[in-house]
Amino acid sequence: MTFSQTTRRYLVSCQLNRLWRREIPLLVIGSGVAGLRAAIEAAEEVDVLVVTKGKVHQSNTRWAQGGIATVLDQEDSLEAHVADTRQVGAGLVDLSVARKVVAGGPSALEDLLGWGANFDAEEEGLALTREGGHSFRRVIHSGGDATGLEVQRTLVEKARQSPRIHILEDVFVIDLVTDMEGGCCGALVWERPGRTSWIQSRTTILAAGGAGRMYRETTNPEEATGDGQAMAWRAGVTMADLEFVQFHPTTLYVPGSQRKLITEAVRGEGAYLRDRNGERFLVPVHPDAELAPRDVVSRAILSSMAECGDTHVRLDIRHLDVDQVLNRFPGLARIAEDFRFDLTREMVPVRPSAHYFIGGIRTDLQCRSDVPGLYGCGEVTASGLHGGNRLGSNSLLEGLVLGKEAGAIARKDLRVRKAIPPREMKGEEIRGGSGPHLDLMDLRNSLESLLDRRVGVFRDRLGLEEARERIGAWSRYVHSQVFQNPEGWEMQNLLTLAGLVVEQAIAREESRGVHHREDFPNRDDERFGRRLFVRREA
Repeated sequence: MTFSQTTRRYLVSCQLNRLWRREIPLLVIGSGVAGLRAAIEAAEEVDVLVVTKGKVHQSNTRWAQGGIATVLDQEDSLEAHVADTRQVGAGLVDLSVARKVVAGGPSALEDLLGWGANFDAEEEGLALTREGGHSFRRVIHSGGDATGLEVQRTLVEKARQSPRIHILEDVFVIDLVTDMEGGCCGALVWERPGRTSWIQSRTTILAAGGAGRMYRETTNPEEATGDGQAMAWRAGVTMADLEFVQFHPTTLYVPGSQRKLITEAVRGEGAYLRDRNGERFLVPVHPDAELAPRDVVSRAILSSMAECGDTHVRLDIRHLDVDQVLNRFPGLARIAEDFRFDLTREMVPVRPSAHYFIGGIRTDLQCRSDVPGLYGCGEVTASGLHGGNRLGSNSLLEGLVLGKEAGAIARKDLRVRKAIPPREMKGEEIRGGSGPHLDLMDLRNSLESLLDRRVGVFRDRLGLEEARERIGAWSRYVHSQVFQNPEGWEMQNLLTLAGLVVEQAIAREESRGVHHREDFPNRDDERFGRRLFVRREA
């Protein structure tokens, strides 16, 4: 078996000549929409182990507010949904993937309804709303703005009903394990102090979610530290689209409080964005004004803030039926109650925050990576669906459709992948010192602040090179340390992924989608009308 250098140091430091070993045909890393949907599909025929960093219900999925984009309206069409996805994706969308995901939407919705999911309804059927970048009302939702929570609940309950699905909570996946031929044969997992396991599997599905915690201003939960992307990189997986990080335009901005997402469906129902002078600054920027794609709205907000010398802009629903809006969006109602906003007279302070990590492991149409035995689905991947910018509410759809595909293909490939014979596993003699005490929280704060300032919505070479230099210096020191706890490994993963994002952002000398270079403000199809891939040297 082979491990990354970081893992080998850990094994040596713990003097682990023998690991606990679990054997399972199929391992799923992650318990969000993609991971659970993959597990449910694979468990039709084989035993599946789902491992998750926290509790099974904790993931980015449960925080998704907007909904699931799928074609239900008679005036809408699959072709229109694909066209919107392509338009927002700024020329980098893989159309074969987009067609597959969009076509799978109605079936994915039927599965959820059959498993007991509850979505908001009207007299004519399921209620639909419109979000930025969509040409039709095609976003279904639950609880107004709690769609992810309902999807997560439904999938967890369905998974728990299967006798073939086993769930291991509160564990940290340190690294993927590969064999001498480069194929994936499971993962090294920290279960508690003193207990580290090799989960030996013939096929592994990586669905470990996003990486928003690289940034200080983010909508993501604490678990989103890019662990899946970093471990895939160390295992030799080809990565794609790492320069593209999507910022959500409207998160609550109250100094000292946690950033809270306010779904763009509020703007879909008629809310306005205003600057400190009360002007709707998006009207002259884009013909769709507040319903422009997220990258356009985020840049316009930050430009307005800079012009007005302000820390935020304002979300205005005063011209609407406020009671009706608050009834439609319980999350917004809770924000108004918690912060004592009278939305008949006051506006909500908002600003952009890091929201969705578009880049990740490169997968093909069947969710296979280029490491045999390793598959991917969900936010940890770069499937090609989103291109340079994600169309709102396509992410839950992708997790459902490609999660199902990953489970089916990994299950099928089990028939041809040979089991790895059990053997004793020993750490190699690669030493790493613990060094002086490292203040991980201070380093996390420094990294988050650096990325907010230099690798955010607006970028330029000077800022990116500053980020490269600082991340490189921190990495050289941190990666030489021996950690024996998840906090240290998370820090290493964050630095690994942040360095990759910066390198790819420097390489793409143009502005496209969510990647905006002020020193290269124009789109350059001749040089960069393609996706960028990178793979770790041996």
